[in-house]
Amino acid sequence: MRPMSLDLLVLTPEPSAATVLPALDLLPHTVRVRPPEVTALLDAGHRDVILLDARTDLASAKSLCRLLKGAGEDDGVTPVIAVVGEGGLVAVSAEWRTDDILLPTAGPAEVDARLRLATTRDGAASQVDAELRVGDLVIDEATYTARLRKRTLELTYKEFELLKYLAQHAGRVFTRAQLLQEVWGYDFFGGTRTVDVHVRRLRAKLGPEHEQMIGTVRNVGYKFERPVKNSPSQPVLRDSVDLRR
Repeated sequence: MRPMSLDLLVLTPEPSAATVLPALDLLPHTVRVRPPEVTALLDAGHRDVILLDARTDLASAKSLCRLLKGAGEDDGVTPVIAVVGEGGLVAVSAEWRTDDILLPTAGPAEVDARLRLATTRDGAASQVDAELRVGDLVIDEATYTARLRKRTLELTYKEFELLKYLAQHAGRVFTRAQLLQEVWGYDFFGGTRTVDVHVRRLRAKLGPEHEQMIGTVRNVGYKFERPVKNSPSQPVLRDSVDLRR
């Protein structure tokens, strides 16, 4: 099956799109480069996805992203994906209004998958599918927010991604190496201690009554505990194994 070819508009001050996202050189999409300005859309022609270079100037990228999503009926529905460096992930929030984000080091398979999802996602259906409920925890992928009993958790991007990944696979045990690979990516060079630090921060933000949602399986790794269905008012959990290191 041949990969779907898309018309991509890359907004960047760089002369080449490959400087922003090298994987684009390995994909069959049509790529055009324009300066990072709303006026650049006027002569840009048809585009299936807008890729915004947000690797350096985060403030300007955020403002431009918000403008793109509210620039008019046509441009407002064109998916916008921000390309953000590892250090800038903490600054990304729902206020950006971006449809997705990519690291510059993302491989061709990941880039292609995210482009495909961005262009095939149905608006109404995606709003429903983007909300994950596990017990008292509600994770909204569309706005990058997590709520616990209607209390919004103040999470960094990686904390959100880690919590979401564990909740999506509630009950399954993951090693630290697996979590590094799935949440941080193949190109991350940090050690497994990074996972421990993020789990500790997540537990602190979940609070004393709910920190046990993320269980520790000794000598293996972590898992998201499935809530007991017959006790919805309390975070009573089953199959807990050594919840604190």
